[in-house]
Amino acid sequence: MTQQEQEHHRPQALPDAWDGGVSPLEGLLALLDLRPEGVDDRAQDLFSGISQPQPHGRVYGGQVLGQTVMAAAMTVPEDRLIHSMHGYFLRAGDSSERITFAVERLRDGRSFTARRVHAIQHGKPILSMIASFEVEGTGLDHQDEMPDVPEPESLPTTQELIGHIDHPMAQYWAKGRPVDVRHVDPPLYWGEVKNPLARQSVWMKAAGPLPVDQRVHRAVLAYASDYTLLESALRRHGKPWSTPDLKVASLDHAMWFHRPVKADEWLLYTQNSPSASGARGLGVGRIFSRDGVLVATVAQEGMIRVPA
Repeated sequence: MTQQEQEHHRPQALPDAWDGGVSPLEGLLALLDLRPEGVDDRAQDLFSGISQPQPHGRVYGGQVLGQTVMAAAMTVPEDRLIHSMHGYFLRAGDSSERITFAVERLRDGRSFTARRVHAIQHGKPILSMIASFEVEGTGLDHQDEMPDVPEPESLPTTQELIGHIDHPMAQYWAKGRPVDVRHVDPPLYWGEVKNPLARQSVWMKAAGPLPVDQRVHRAVLAYASDYTLLESALRRHGKPWSTPDLKVASLDHAMWFHRPVKADEWLLYTQNSPSASGARGLGVGRIFSRDGVLVATVAQEGMIRVPA
């Protein structure tokens, strides 16, 4: 379920973000610091991780994506990096409880390695993912061009935009995120949508330096990729996140990692929505480094229910 999911009632106040009052970025790194729990009777590698407190009490989908990517990577040789993952969100997670990650070793080939991971709470999967890892090779090389957009430093921060709004979600978006997100187009947080097109761009980067480990950077990118991807569908119909009784939840998530990424440097996330129907919306995104290198492509379908 996405962190932006809106409920008809006012959410509870956000609990103390992390034990010990650490920064959101330190909390993100703590999320990815999974604890090995041995092997189960099906020969699956087990890991467990903390959850990130949320105002609405449901686990942010990007959190589980990032942790699942990390769990799979911990069972793969370090010279093999994730190049694709396909996941389904099956149930809402409880953000006050730890999550268990069960990793099944599907295949270890000469060039590719495949893993299936279930993220489990209360004995039931909340996310099921298959991920593929590869020893980097050589071959054809081309990419889409990055669009020309304003520089991130010229754009307002989320805190500058909505930090004054007395609402738990607004305060969380403004102060609790470990990733700095800056909209090129007018953001959808609150108020009227002035540009109802099915596309948008955002700049994003981790709120501070990350470890050199490329596995961490790709897990952080997976974490951040769930923030705004469905906004292009909402924008097309003039629906901000503050729309009363709006309900949005991620259903599935696919991601292809094309090239090395530095998630603690500015990345441009261009997004569009090819279709929305049947209470579902599709978002497709491309992620570029600041110097124009296409590092990843993302696709996600989500449930979008609007008030009658």
